[in-house]
Order: sequence, then C-alpha cells, then structure tokens
Amino acid sequence: MKRSRTVLLAAAASLALSAPAALAGEPGTAQAKLADASGKEVGVVDFRDTPNGVIVHAVFDGIAPGNHAFHVHAVGKCEPPTFDSAGGHFNPENHQHGFAVKGGWHSGDLPNITVPADGKLTIDVLAPELSVSDDDDEKMLDADGAAVVVHEGVDDYTTQPTGNAGKRIACGVVQAVPAK
Repeated sequence: MKRSRTVLLAAAASLALSAPAALAGEPGTAQAKLADASGKEVGVVDFRDTPNGVIVHAVFDGIAPGNHAFHVHAVGKCEPPTFDSAGGHFNPENHQHGFAVKGGWHSGDLPNITVPADGKLTIDVLAPELSVSDDDDEKMLDADGAAVVVHEGVDDYTTQPTGNAGKRIACGVVQAVPAK
C-alpha cells in the first residue's frame, strides 16, 4: 500500500465493517492475544485485511485504567517482563514516528486508547498502512512476524522514534488465524 496522507484512523466503540468472529480462519486475518508481564491475558486484537488497510478490532480486559499508547511492533516476540523483544514500531518504509510529524507515521502507529475504570475497552481502528499478508512491503506476517504492544503512557505523536510512550505493559504476538 502506498502511503496516503489522509489519516484514515478512527477509533470507535463499534465499526460496521468489523466482524472478527465471523472471519476466523479467512485469508488476510490474524490475531494477537495480549498478556501482561505476569502472563495474565489482558486482551485480544483481531486484524482483517481490506482494500483500504487493516481493520484492527481490539478487546481489552485488565489493562490499567487511563490513557495508553497502542502500537504494532516489528518483531513477533513478547518476552516478559519488559517486552523489549518485540523491537521498535513496525516501520518497513522507514518513516518518521507520529501522526503530527511531517514525514510521519510508522505503519504500526495506532491512536492512543483510553481505558475506563473497569479495565474493559473495545475499539475498532482502520490502519491504512498495515497489511496482514497481502502487501510485500507492509505485511505483518513477514519472516520475523509482528507484535502488538500496549504502553504505560500515551504516545505524544511527535517524539522520535517512539512517541515517549513509556514502558511496555502488555504484548501479544500477531499470528495467522488457522483455517476452520
């Protein structure tokens, strides 16, 4: 996919295009099960290729309340407790980081999330620069895979190379959804 300068990212409680459960096992779908540093599952992120990018459907349950950065990282490894094994943000085209930066954004940059007091949040986001498996340049399921990371703080959308988002508090390896 070529970079569109129109930011098509929209976080919402629901998006009519999203139906991840019905898509399990279809080509162009993937999933990451998020775990915190203790190994407790704290969410599931589903990915679905579309002609306009990837619909990211995330269900968080157990993330600390507050504002957090949420990104796709370049390596499909989640070794606790730091999750540094996931590498930097997924950025195959070597762009600057951040939605507010000329020459930005990384393909793996996603909008911040706001988790309510009960720790539960469901969002849908269109990530126009990602591909599950169709685009050779921007596919997440490449040789070293990819991971989803939730950070302790927010992404300021400008600081290089990571948005000053703080430590990594949850991580999940992106994996192809097995065919039914």
